[in-house]
Amino acid sequence: MAQNLKINDTVKIISGDNKGKTGKIVKMDRKNHKAMVEGIEVRERHMRKTQYNPAGGKKTIHVGIDLSNLKKEGK
Repeated sequence: MAQNLKINDTVKIISGDNKGKTGKIVKMDRKNHKAMVEGIEVRERHMRKTQYNPAGGKKTIHVGIDLSNLKKEGK
C-alpha cells in the first residue's frame, strides 16, 4: 500500500461507479484493503427479529471501497 490513509482523511474516488466523489473515511478494514467512506456505498441490511432486537427492521451499513480506488485529497 503506497498511501498512508487513516480515519478522518478526506479522499477522492478515482475509479468505479462513484468516480469523482469525495468524502471522509469513517472506518478502515486493513486486512481486506477496504475503506468505508462517509455517504458513499451505503446500503440497507434487513435484520431478523431476535431476542435482542424484537422489532427487527432495517440497518444501514457501509460497503468498503478498495484502497487502490482512493486518492488522498489536499496536501
